[in-house]
Amino acid sequence: MPSFLKLILRLLLRLLFGTRIAGVETLPDHAIITPNHVSYLDAVLLAAFLPGHPVFAIDTRQAQRWWIRPLLKFVDSYPIDSANPMSMKTMIKLVASGKTCVIFPEGRLTRTGTLMKIYDGPAMIADRARAPIVPVRIAGAEFFPLTHLKGIMPSRLFPRIQLTVMPARTLHVADDIKGRRRRQMLGNQLYNAMSDMMFQTSGYRTTLFDELRRTAREQGYGRAILEDTNRSPLTYKRLVLGAHVLGGRLSLGTQAGEAVGLLLPNVAATGVAFFGLQATGRIPAMLNFTAGASNIVAACDIAHVATVVTSRKFVEQGRLEPVIAAIQSRRIVYLEDVRQQIGLTDKLRGLHRLKQNRPSLARPGDRAVILFTSGSEGTPKAVALSHQNIIGNIRQIAARVSFSPADKVLNALPVFHSFGLTGGFLLPVLSGVSCFLYPSPLHYRIVPELAYDIDATAMFGTDSFLAGYARAAAPYDFRRLRLVVAGAEKVRDETRATWMEKFGIRILEGYGATETSPVIAVNTEMQNRTGTTGRLLPGMEARLRPVEGIETGGRLEVRGPNVMLGYLDDQAPGGLRAPEEGWYDTGDIVTIDPEGYIRIEGRVKRFAKIAGEMVALGRIEEELRKLWPDNKFAVIAMADARKGEQLLLVTDRAETSRAAIADHFKSRGLPELMLPRTIRPVEKLPLLGTGKTDYQAVRDLVTKAEA
Repeated sequence: MPSFLKLILRLLLRLLFGTRIAGVETLPDHAIITPNHVSYLDAVLLAAFLPGHPVFAIDTRQAQRWWIRPLLKFVDSYPIDSANPMSMKTMIKLVASGKTCVIFPEGRLTRTGTLMKIYDGPAMIADRARAPIVPVRIAGAEFFPLTHLKGIMPSRLFPRIQLTVMPARTLHVADDIKGRRRRQMLGNQLYNAMSDMMFQTSGYRTTLFDELRRTAREQGYGRAILEDTNRSPLTYKRLVLGAHVLGGRLSLGTQAGEAVGLLLPNVAATGVAFFGLQATGRIPAMLNFTAGASNIVAACDIAHVATVVTSRKFVEQGRLEPVIAAIQSRRIVYLEDVRQQIGLTDKLRGLHRLKQNRPSLARPGDRAVILFTSGSEGTPKAVALSHQNIIGNIRQIAARVSFSPADKVLNALPVFHSFGLTGGFLLPVLSGVSCFLYPSPLHYRIVPELAYDIDATAMFGTDSFLAGYARAAAPYDFRRLRLVVAGAEKVRDETRATWMEKFGIRILEGYGATETSPVIAVNTEMQNRTGTTGRLLPGMEARLRPVEGIETGGRLEVRGPNVMLGYLDDQAPGGLRAPEEGWYDTGDIVTIDPEGYIRIEGRVKRFAKIAGEMVALGRIEEELRKLWPDNKFAVIAMADARKGEQLLLVTDRAETSRAAIADHFKSRGLPELMLPRTIRPVEKLPLLGTGKTDYQAVRDLVTKAEA
C-alpha cells in the first residue's frame, strides 16, 4: 500500500471509528502477526495502522471473491491453500527472508465474538522460519455490520475500535521432538498466546457495577438479561435502575464499605439486591442458608455483619425461622417491607442516577464480596474477593470458553457459593448472556424440564447434581444444551458415560476454590482431556511443593489476578490475612502433565498414613462408587495405636461387607491398606448445599455414635 494512501486511510479510520493502536512500539522488524478475526474490516485496520508493509496471508477461496479482489491491489498479500504443502513452504521462505506477515490463526471470522479454533499453521511457519509471533487484539470491530455476528452482537455503524499489539513471543519446542507431536505442542503455545492476549486486553481492572453498566451500554439497555421462575425477565435497564432504587433504600442505616448479609435464594430480586449494594459501595456477604443457625451466626460475627437482608416468603418456605431467631440481635431487613417503602422520590432519584452514569464509589482493588468456604473439613473461612478478582476470573474464562450473547445460562447452583455466584450469575450478566436463576439444584425432575422449556444452552453443576438430572431427565430435555461445566467435586466416569449416551453431551470438568474467585483450570470444547480438570487459566502461575510420602505430584499453589485479597481476620493487618506473596495454597495434591492438564490426586487433609504408607481417601471412595454407583460413601481416618490411623467408612448402603470390598479391590490391583477397617451404615450421608460430602458432619456423626 502506498504511504500516502496508508496515511489517508489511517486518518479516515480514526475519524469514523476513533481507531487507536497501542503497543506498536514493541513490534519487531521480523515477525508473524497473529490477530483475532472479528470482521471484514480487520485487514484494512491492520494495513493502515501497522508500520511498514506487512504481507497478508489470505485463503485462496477468499481471494477469489469479486469484492475482495480489488482490495488486494492495495496491500501486499499472499494466497495460502491449506491443503497445498508447497503453499506453506513458500510462506516459510517469505518469513525467513525477513518479511513481517499477518496470518489470522482462526482462519475465519468468529461466529461467537470470542476466540474460535486456533490453527497450528502460523505456529509451524514461525517455528520453521525462526520468527517470533506477535498477537494483536482487535476490539470493537465485532460491532461493525460486516461480521458473521448478526443477531448475536448488537450492530453499530461506527463503533469505537482499539488495536493492541502484544509483546513478541518465541515458540520453544525441543529439537528432538518431531512430527505430529511437535506440531501439537507448537499449536498449544500459539493457543496460549492468543488466549492470554484476549485476557490481558479485556479491561478487567474495574468494578462490578461499572462493568454492569458498560455491558448494558454495549448490549443495549433494552436487552432481557435476568429471569427467574416468575417468568418476568429483567432488562439491563430494569436491573440497573432497580439496583439504584433498591440500593438507595438498603444503604439506609449502613455505611460505605460495610458488609451487609444477603440471606436470599436464586431469584432475580437477589441479583437486584446484590448490585444495589454494589451501587452504594456496600459489600454483599453471601450467607449460606443451608449451613445451619450456628454457622450463619459465626459467619456474621467474622464478617462484622450488622444488617441482614432477606425475605419473609423465603424464610417461611425455607423454614428458616430458627436462623432468624439466632441472628435476631442484628438488624433484619425484609425485601417485602422495602418494596412497600419505595416511593416516587426513590424512583426519580434512581432515574437521575441512571442518567448520570457516575463512576462507582468503589475501586477495582476494593472488597467486592465476602464468601464463606464450604467448611467440608473444618470451620468455614470468610474470603474477601475484590472487584478485579471476580471480573478477572470472568475474563479468564471468556478467553478459553466459547460463549456468546446467543447463549442462555440456567443456574440452579446457589449464589452463596462461588461457583454459582461467578459462573452461574455474574459471568453471564456481565457478558451479555441471558441468565435464568432457579432456587434449588436438588429438584432433579424440575431442572431438566426447565432447561427444555427455556432452551438453555449452558449449565453449571456438580457431579452429584448432574447425576441426579441424568436419572430424572428425558433424553430430549437437554436438546439445546451445548456447554455443561462441572466443578466442586470429581466427575465420575458413570456420570460422563450417562450424559454422553443419553444426551450426547460431553461434560467439561473444571477446578477451583472460593479463594480463586473460583476457577483455576477448566477443560474446554477445544482442549479437553477426560480425567483431568483442564489447563490453568491465562494470567495464572502454578507451582508444586513436595509432600512427604507422596512420590507423584505435589501440593498445588497458584498465583494470579483472581486470587483473593485474603481471609477476614481481626488479628491481621487491615483485618485481612493475605496470601504470602500472592501465592494461594490449594491444599490439593495434583499432577500436571507436559501439556499443562491438571489431575487432582486428593486433598492433603484427605490422605491417611496407614502403616507408614500414604493412602488417598478420595481414591477409596471413587472405587466404592464404581462398585455401588447408586450409593454415597465417605471415608475418614481415625487414630489407631498400632497403625497410626485406621480407615472408617460411612455409607448410606445398608448392606456393605468388607469381603465384597476386598474382592473388588483385589480385582482392581489395589493394596489391602486401602480396605476400610470399620463400616458404619447411616440412613443419609451429610451433604453440603453444593452437593459435596460434609466431612466435618460425618466426623461429628461418628464421634457421637462412639460416645
